[in-house]
Formats: sequence, C-alpha cells, structure tokens
Amino acid sequence: MKIIIAGAGEVGFHLAKLLSFESHDITLIDNKKSSLNIAENKLDIKTIEGNAASISVLNEANVENSDLVVSLTTSETTNFTTCFLSKQLGAKRTIARISNTEFIKDCNEIDFDLIGIDELISPENLAADEIKSIISESAFTNSHDFDDGILKMMAVRLEKNAPFIGKTVMEAASVFPGVHFMPIALKREDSESTIIPRGNTIFCECDHVYFITNKKGLDELYNLMGTEKQKVKNVMILGAGRVGSKLSKELSAQGLNIKLIEINEQKANDIAEELPDLMVLNVDGRNLDLLVEENLENMDAFISTSGDSETNIMSCMMAKSKKVKKTIALVENMDYFNLSQSIGIDSLINKKLLAANDIFKFVRNGDIVELAMLNDMDAEIVEFIVNENSKVLNKKIMDLDFPLTAIIGGVIRNNEGVIALGGFEIKLGDRVLVCSKPESIKKVESLFL
Repeated sequence: MKIIIAGAGEVGFHLAKLLSFESHDITLIDNKKSSLNIAENKLDIKTIEGNAASISVLNEANVENSDLVVSLTTSETTNFTTCFLSKQLGAKRTIARISNTEFIKDCNEIDFDLIGIDELISPENLAADEIKSIISESAFTNSHDFDDGILKMMAVRLEKNAPFIGKTVMEAASVFPGVHFMPIALKREDSESTIIPRGNTIFCECDHVYFITNKKGLDELYNLMGTEKQKVKNVMILGAGRVGSKLSKELSAQGLNIKLIEINEQKANDIAEELPDLMVLNVDGRNLDLLVEENLENMDAFISTSGDSETNIMSCMMAKSKKVKKTIALVENMDYFNLSQSIGIDSLINKKLLAANDIFKFVRNGDIVELAMLNDMDAEIVEFIVNENSKVLNKKIMDLDFPLTAIIGGVIRNNEGVIALGGFEIKLGDRVLVCSKPESIKKVESLFL
C-alpha cells in the first residue's frame, strides 16, 4: 500500500515504524526538519518537509495514487483540511486525528464522509477506554476484550508469592483439570527481549506476562497469581484534562466514588458545574500531605492523567508508598515503559501509542477483524477469520507449519471462547487469535489469508 502520514510526532513516527515492517510505501510529511531527520535515520521511508494541508505538498507526495492518508498533527484544523484535500486529489481512504471527543460522540449526527474523512481517531478516547478496562480487572496491568469479552487478553507482573513461579507453562496449566488460559508473551525483568512461551518455558519472579483467557480462565489466573480479585470502588484521579474528565464522568456513571484533583481553579470550577455529583478538589496533586488529607490511603486506585508525565509518575509513586493497590499513570514519552517495573507503577498508558496501534489495523490485509499491540512488548495479537482458502482450514494446530515466534492463543467458535491446544482442529468461520513477533507476521498471514 502507498500510505501518506502527516505529522512526524510520536504517533506518526510509531505508526511509520509499525508499517515499515510491512514493506509499505510510506511518505512522512512534517514542518519540522529535525523530526523528519530522526525518521529518515531510523526508518526506510520517504520524507517531505512542509505543511500537509497544502495542495502542492500533497501533490509532491503523489497523493492521487495513495491508498491511505493519515493526518496525525496536533491541529484538528490541519488534520481535517489534509483529509479533505487528499480525498479531492484522489486518495482512496483518509483518517484524521482529533482531540475534541465531541466529534466521535456525535459522529452519527455529522456525515464526515462529506468532507473527505473516512475515520476519526481520538487518542484521549482510547486512553480513557484503556484505563477503564484495566480498572475493571484491577489485579492486571493491561487488558483487551475480543468479541465483547468472549476471549480476553490480560497482562500481569508476577509477584514472588505467585504459586507457579519456577514452574513451566505445562506444569502451571496442569493445576486445573481443564485449561482456560494460555500465556502468549512474556518479558523478563531487566530484559528487552520478548519471549513467545512454549510448554517448557519457566515462569520467573517479576516476569511481565500476557495471557489469553476465556471467562472461566479469569478465576484460574487469579489463583495462579496468588491474589484475590479486588473490587475497585474508591478512585482518585489527578488531572481534569480531556482524559481525566472523560474518565471521571464514565467511572462515576458506573457507580464508583470519584475524587478528581485539579490544580487549575477555572478548570476545576468548570467540571464541578458540569458534574455536580462529582467531588472535584482544587488542590496541588503533587503535595502528598494534601492527598493524604483527602484519604489517599483509602483509595482502591489512583490514576494520574495530568499533562506532565513526570508529575504523573511521581504522584503514582507517592500513592504506591501509601499502599494504594492500583496505580495508573498517563505518560507522553514511550521510553518510560521500560521504567514501569523498576519504579513499581502498575500500569503506564501512552495515548499516542494506543492511537498508532489503532490506526495500524486499518492497513492490514484480508480477513483480519481485530488487532491489539502489547505494551512494552515487541509483539501483536491479530484476530483472523478462517475462510475457504485458509491453509489452516480443517487442520490440527500441532500439524501447522507455524513459526516459533508466534502462537495461537485462542479460538472463538459459535460465540464461545476456546483455549486451543495442539489437538484442536480449525474449522471454517473460526476466529483465531494469534500472537506474533514482527518477523513472523507475514508467515502467519500466509496461513490464514
């Protein structure tokens, strides 16, 4: 595919990096030469310095022959204009990044196709949804639902009291008579390498492990982790920006007790007027004594969503020092993901990474219905629909020529989630979840598409 990306910030750069593994023809446009230089030095792509909302710049990028134009600048006006012009000049498909969540909420009332925009993407929306998903399963560091939760991806950091530390995958699974979960990726403490686990892979203390599980497997995972499912009721949120405000509204609507901390007096007053049932406190969330006065120690979860990554990290560390069970920090710099284990924060959320990953699924091939990237892992989960031409059709998993750096995590058949082992035979219409490292995705796709 020929893909044009407007905006060489973290979203655009990460998307270009993901797409470069797929051998697409990528052109990256940005006003800042320095941002383009970084991309040129690290990626095999074409770059153009200039304003993407310019006809001449788009023509230079050969927009008339493009399959997809993605505008990811920080300006909604630029993104809308770029998509409008691109469609007029011949682009087949366009995606615009937005920050005003009203556009998505009211998308049924406005026909964005009329102005040349096929898809809208909001990093703030994605971040809020990700945090809500993590809160719903508080013992886990990350989660993602496939087909409304028929199968779930769950991530956990293994504590020293987990009963299956030192055991192999097969030994851990044998604890239960029926297997309802499957480890699909893990990373060791102080290691950058992603491991696709096999039956003889040993679980170690502080491993960060991703599982695929069905509804029955959730309780098994809690038991194997040596912890109990914790009910989250009292939540403190720092920062009343777009993510914090949206999160406060939606968690409050779910019946949770929310305390929203905002240092800006005007912003605090505005949201207090908008949501009179919400407790909004106009205090400095960096002051531990003030947070303690507001019963920080009695919170089930502390979520920091201010515009400053360092503030979010430090405030979560303060909350952790007061024994708050669940801490979540919104961070701008993706390099912080490597610090999460060592500094003790449960979950780090990067809205730009979520946005790039979400856009990525629009450019994949064939019968792919869902895609999820694994935070802090060099791997992705792809959900394939098995068709009549799939090489996996009517074959047992053990008989497939499957790469070692990929694994089938589960299968959805007749609206039921199955953790499929070697003797499972794949049938027409099955929805198969595969976790794969980048170097194997082409081989995996060739088996399904």
